[in-house]
Amino acid sequence: MNNPTLKPFPLNKKQDKIIQKTKVFVKNKRKKEGSGHDWQHVLRVLKNAILIGENENIDMFIVQLAALLHDIADWKFHKGDENIGPQTAHKFLNELQIEISVINHVCQIIKNISFKGQNVKTEMQTKEGEVVQDADRLDAIGAIGIARTFAYGGFTKREIYNPEIKPQIHQTFEEYKNNQNPTINHFYEKLLLLKNRMNTKTGRQIAQERHLFMEKFLNQFYQEIEGKL
Repeated sequence: MNNPTLKPFPLNKKQDKIIQKTKVFVKNKRKKEGSGHDWQHVLRVLKNAILIGENENIDMFIVQLAALLHDIADWKFHKGDENIGPQTAHKFLNELQIEISVINHVCQIIKNISFKGQNVKTEMQTKEGEVVQDADRLDAIGAIGIARTFAYGGFTKREIYNPEIKPQIHQTFEEYKNNQNPTINHFYEKLLLLKNRMNTKTGRQIAQERHLFMEKFLNQFYQEIEGKL
């Protein structure tokens, strides 16, 4: 599915000013980041969220703030701390004197956005959260998702492939956090599961094509492993 041209979503002047300040803040935090969680990732999630959000009856100010801040302090880079992301976002938004209800909503989305294991539920409580979660998951699959997966694998010094180590079904978030399996296993432990976990119609439509691309990549990968090409 080809993404249509994004239409600007109207925010009032105060909201737009806050979004611009948030972009500067996040860009400064995410520059020179080499694990696939860089500023360009954040921008893609923002674009995905706007695209999906145009078809939903939601608060786009909250969606854009959450999309921009969703990776501001990821647990993967802070010793598994699930609270540091929401705490960092809360501090920043509070300094901008944003309404507490908006801050709490954005932080709740950040708290629950991550995939935490095959058998661990990560359901969002609001439609805004569902949109941002879909937007983030779309950037984890397809061609960009493949590139980010191997970037993260290299960043964490994982093997690319080891036939002796099989993919795991993670029953808890702790199991998922502590997993050090080869990068190829991550496709089966997370990426190939995301298509069926999309919340929105638009997210499901885009995910379908990206999922098929990953399947084609894996088929090619195994053919080359076996020396068939």
